[in-house]
Amino acid sequence: MKHHILFVDDEAFVLQGLQRILRPMRNEWEMEFVTSGAAALERMAQAPVDVVVADMRMPGMNGAELLNEVMKRHPQAVRLILSGHADEELIMKCVGITHQYLSKPCDPEAMKAAVNRAFAMDVSLNNPRLKQLVCHIDRLPSMPALYMEMVKQLQDPEVTLGEIAATISRDIAMTAKILKLVNSAFFGLRREVSSSWEAVAYLGVNTLKTLVLTIHAFAQFEGQRKGSFSLEQLWSHSLQVAAAARRVAQAERAPAALVEEAFVAGMLHDTGQLVLAANLAGQYDAVIERARVEQSPLEAAESAAFGTTHAEVGGYLLGLWGLPVPVVEAIALHHQPRLSGAPSFSALTAVHVAESLCQTASGPEAAPPILAPDLDYLASIGLADRLETWKQPPSETSPNRFQP
Repeated sequence: MKHHILFVDDEAFVLQGLQRILRPMRNEWEMEFVTSGAAALERMAQAPVDVVVADMRMPGMNGAELLNEVMKRHPQAVRLILSGHADEELIMKCVGITHQYLSKPCDPEAMKAAVNRAFAMDVSLNNPRLKQLVCHIDRLPSMPALYMEMVKQLQDPEVTLGEIAATISRDIAMTAKILKLVNSAFFGLRREVSSSWEAVAYLGVNTLKTLVLTIHAFAQFEGQRKGSFSLEQLWSHSLQVAAAARRVAQAERAPAALVEEAFVAGMLHDTGQLVLAANLAGQYDAVIERARVEQSPLEAAESAAFGTTHAEVGGYLLGLWGLPVPVVEAIALHHQPRLSGAPSFSALTAVHVAESLCQTASGPEAAPPILAPDLDYLASIGLADRLETWKQPPSETSPNRFQP
């Protein structure tokens, strides 16, 4: 089935150029081109589209305003901004309503990559309600204590980037959001950034102040819930998996970039649980309780209830947000690493193994069990004999898990 993509730009010659450069994709994409936000909304009212690519600066209704309406009326649609005006006002308008930002003039390969990545997890996320929910999300809830710590730091004129990065790297939501922003085309980086420390250095204190204090791009978890889901346990488990994933990668003498990917993917591997708990609280509590009572893996109970798992939900969202492919793959497949088809050690390997090593840290004894490492997968990449080495506790000289 072809994906339906709607391009919106008030300049006819720009649309003609897009038609020309994207002509090779006509067998895979059904493409339409309109010249105003009003025309785009009228078209979408007639039949759904999968992706909207809007120019930022248009008369009447600019791209940010259009995509804000699209998010409200058609939350299942993927929203991309296309603009040649890289200024702070633009990025702040777009940060909460777009999935990705593309520079203009647009490299056709970048366009293809952005659209194709948006669909990469479609097969897994086969529940229409969940897909609509995920596409509608513009922020994730943070640990209240860490959120307040961040606010306090940004109000301190003497705060350092290192102090800010240390706080962000300990929080699932803030790590995901800052990596989404720094990997957007707004910054024009020639490579993907997987480190919250590097992301903070690129953004700087002033941009972070705007994100946190002005447009509230981060948000603290609402209220004190008494259900089966525990944000504190998820946070603790994520920190431990991140540290273990980094340790496993270091034990394999992986390159520094892969070590950092492993740490970040470990921190974010259960993002889908945060999405489900924050948006489907009652249903997700029941799923967790069922897994606990039956002592079955949580992902099995999720699949029975939703037709998908927290791994797939998290991978889909962070793929939409444009996080680096190795990180997204590790999140989406950390329970099923053999589906990746990768022939060697990767961030996915590190996170898959790390979670099994940290299962006693995921909650009380009654918590749903975590599956043992997939030995067939490890054998397929020639690492089955490394499991005992990875189980060894870290030495006293191991690097601090929160240092770059």
